[in-house]
Amino acid sequence: MQDMTLPADLSQWIDGYTWHRITLGLSQSQTYLLTGASSNLYIKIQSLTAVESLLSEKERLVWLQGKLPVPEVFYYGQDEANEYLLMTEIEGVNASDKSYSMMLPQLMQQLAYGLRAVHEIPVEGCPFDHRLDTKLEEAQRRIACGFVDEDDFDQQRHGLKAEDLAHDLLHKKPQTEDLVFTHGDYCLPNIILKDGKVHGFIDWGRAGVADRYQDLALAIRSIGYNFGSEHVQTFLNAYGLKELDETKVQYYQLMDEFF
Repeated sequence: MQDMTLPADLSQWIDGYTWHRITLGLSQSQTYLLTGASSNLYIKIQSLTAVESLLSEKERLVWLQGKLPVPEVFYYGQDEANEYLLMTEIEGVNASDKSYSMMLPQLMQQLAYGLRAVHEIPVEGCPFDHRLDTKLEEAQRRIACGFVDEDDFDQQRHGLKAEDLAHDLLHKKPQTEDLVFTHGDYCLPNIILKDGKVHGFIDWGRAGVADRYQDLALAIRSIGYNFGSEHVQTFLNAYGLKELDETKVQYYQLMDEFF
């Protein structure tokens, strides 16, 4: 990355590191692992014109310090074109890695343990609102601005338009919300394990107060995609969910098409 001009105050932080591009995930940001010093760092670089701002993740990471094992922010800044977020590494291997295929019951239990820990963060005083009315307003904005990636829709919605899905999003809105603090994108690549146990969580840009099904729905989809839907029930049992609300699962998976 020596050909990229970085803000001078950021360059002082990362002098001497070796850059490794990370391609896992669908983020708009460019993510790099920085190695070569006593401890590794991660940096995200993203255009100021991107749909979501790295500032959102920075604010949430700062708020979460001492509450959950999350990266520590070393630097956040902007220049005329980009914003930059420099963080510590959560050591371990993300939960989507195929090395976990030999320990799937334990993995499902750890995913449930991790999600319970997230949902137990008190919502009182949380400044990040992702209740349905807020999410619906943001979804409508993204449709109007042409920000919804229709090519990335789940298989059962291939070929549909964002406007088509928006009708269902409005008319199938759940009448109640079981509000907790949510990760917002509780997918397997965002959960880091070390020595077989959850060691931390990454990618917090969508975290906030929302229905617990915001996380449950995406976890269910991610487990099915990575290891097979037959393992979902083990996860739900370990989480402690007595009865699954399939309607809410489908709704929050639909909502995710807009984000």
